[in-house]
Amino acid sequence: MAAQAKARAKASGPEVLRHSRVREGLPYPLGATWDGLGVNFALFSAHATKVELCLFDEAGEREIERIELPEFTDEVWHGYLPDARPGTVYGYRVHGPYEPEHGHRFNPNKLLLDPYARTILGDLTWGPEVYGYQLENGDDRSFDERDSAPMMPKCRVIDPAFTWGRERSPAVPWERTILYEAHVKGFTRLHPAVPEEMRGTYAGLAAPEVVAYLRALGITSVELLPIHTFIHDALLLEKGLSNYWGYNTIGFFSPARRYARTPATAVSEFKEMVARLHDAGIEVILDVVYNHTAEGNELGPTLSLKGIDNASYYRLLPDQQRYYINDTGTGNTLNLSHPRVLQMVTDSLRYWVQEMRVDGFRFDLATILGREPYGFDEGGGFLDSCRQDPVLSSVKLIAEPWDCGPGGYQVGGFAPGWAEWNDRFRDTVRAFWKGDEGQAAELAARLTASGDKFNRRGRKPWASVNFITAHDGFTLDDLVSYNEKHNEANGEDNRDGHSHNLSWNHGVEGPTDDPEINALRERQKRNMLATLLLSQGTPMILAGDEFGRTQQGNNNAYCQDNELNWVDWAGIGEAGQALAAFTRKLIALRRNFPVLRRGRFFTGAYNEALGIKDASWLTPAGTEMSPEQWEDPNTRCFGLLLDGRAQATGIRRPASDATLLLVLNAHHDVVEFSLPEPPAGQRWLLLVDTNRPEIEEPEPFEFGHPYMVTARSLLLFVLNPDHGGAAIIAAARAALLAGTAPPPLPEEGG
Repeated sequence: MAAQAKARAKASGPEVLRHSRVREGLPYPLGATWDGLGVNFALFSAHATKVELCLFDEAGEREIERIELPEFTDEVWHGYLPDARPGTVYGYRVHGPYEPEHGHRFNPNKLLLDPYARTILGDLTWGPEVYGYQLENGDDRSFDERDSAPMMPKCRVIDPAFTWGRERSPAVPWERTILYEAHVKGFTRLHPAVPEEMRGTYAGLAAPEVVAYLRALGITSVELLPIHTFIHDALLLEKGLSNYWGYNTIGFFSPARRYARTPATAVSEFKEMVARLHDAGIEVILDVVYNHTAEGNELGPTLSLKGIDNASYYRLLPDQQRYYINDTGTGNTLNLSHPRVLQMVTDSLRYWVQEMRVDGFRFDLATILGREPYGFDEGGGFLDSCRQDPVLSSVKLIAEPWDCGPGGYQVGGFAPGWAEWNDRFRDTVRAFWKGDEGQAAELAARLTASGDKFNRRGRKPWASVNFITAHDGFTLDDLVSYNEKHNEANGEDNRDGHSHNLSWNHGVEGPTDDPEINALRERQKRNMLATLLLSQGTPMILAGDEFGRTQQGNNNAYCQDNELNWVDWAGIGEAGQALAAFTRKLIALRRNFPVLRRGRFFTGAYNEALGIKDASWLTPAGTEMSPEQWEDPNTRCFGLLLDGRAQATGIRRPASDATLLLVLNAHHDVVEFSLPEPPAGQRWLLLVDTNRPEIEEPEPFEFGHPYMVTARSLLLFVLNPDHGGAAIIAAARAALLAGTAPPPLPEEGG
């Protein structure tokens, strides 16, 4: 074929400005490694015929030398440059067949990024030069001879040395974990207390005022949206938009320089951010995207893996290898069934743990990571690798347990050791407080860590990561303010984003001056935050929900790098401050009462040896729920009694935790609830009433008291026991005291 003949054409080399000494080097470690005397370069490509290392000037603008890697060992091309140093700017050109029908897309005219690059400088300039085929004719079987180097970002060799000092991982136990999903740029871009030049950066997230806020709120673990180097899509740039969320990775080892105060020192700035958060006892969890890359499908650009060894790195249709398997919905899917691709991902994860010292990962579309050619397998190569790896098995591993492929929905289907985002919790809590019918029985399971999904093989309640909102979808404020999505700013005529949001505007679409509607909206926000933070499992809060951040009804703000996404610290009003104080109180209650974060599932079973039933579900009359009442679609008010004496560990003995009563009323009217009389107690103490969020002192109520539960509200009581009541009252008062003021919020102007 003519295309194959062209594939054999040699890319013209640069004007030689120098001749570097070259030695054989080693096939490991992969990437560019500075050893104090020189740099070893190693690149995996099973099907290449030649690999050229291209060196550039410091700015990455001029190619000054092209060196053929001299050795090929175990499918790794390698060489050693004794004259290379940290700061060396480089890329690769990889030779081989251009045969799309057989899965090969080698084109030495295209400069390629090292998959193991520790830092990547510059941005991609979109143009026909970055495509391996002739973009103008749209046929990916054609061959393009234009040099892409002027359009491409470049790799840079680094010296990883960093003085960590006294830094130690907080190692927060899972049962104490409070996750907080945030965007590095968006969280501080408008923070008035952060110096202007630090806003929206790693340094800004580590600013004393920001760290103090997180710590005072009670956050234990910050989960950052993707910070691996990523690409802005051409179509978004043409619309004046950008890939704000960052789910378009091109460098799995490289922190995005766009989030650095000083881009040249992005690696050390990221490390300093980790160190400062660790010093405050706060973990750093990274949202990572190992399911696909920014190279798209057969019509996408050739930036890295596609040109290095397309047939190895990506899943291709078995009988049509020109085309990609697209379980991600983004055009391609990484082939983790290949041992070298699996190695790349696990090497990346270990690098971020050992060198960058992060505390865990949230895996985007994690079902893909467990896919083998025959489908999802919880014992798939990658998942097994994580379980047996002494480094990775010691950090937090969180799965987003779904993808777009067949059988992609796998909530509860991951192996022991993994936590999972639980969208069943999200949807059930939203539907219940919205007032939908038939939600009571489903909510009962969600309040107790979704044991129907996770209580197997020794998994613990923390495996259920509970959330009501996340980056993808409405914020909490928008959830109670909009019936419909309003994504017009995304430039797709409001066609993008989910329409099934289980939201309710309470009578008016968007902002309103109606005091009754606003009061109900605020109560509903408190209801959902209380449900989240008082449930068994691991809670995750979306940054800004604690003070009512809005995206003006946009439920798919992935492309909005502007005030729509940036946290508006200066705009936090009285209602926002009150909600932040209430959230702080809820987190303090969760911290002070271990029964809210048990290591064993509450099942409602009676323990005959101890004479204790761990959990009881109660009707408003104070009696146990019957099957008929669970099945009644109009059941919207019930109670959950958690007995603090119930067995807390595998040892058969009573615990000495507090006994709590949670009452939830999603009715549109007041419900009279008779307070039950449990054993070994004197009276109930009211700690939370979402209709009266300002409670500052435990309020006593006698057994049998007919408490009038306000429409659409939630209550929390603690039992004042016959013995040990002083400690329980002290814990309750400390939590209520925390809720008398919000965490330290910035003032306008710093």
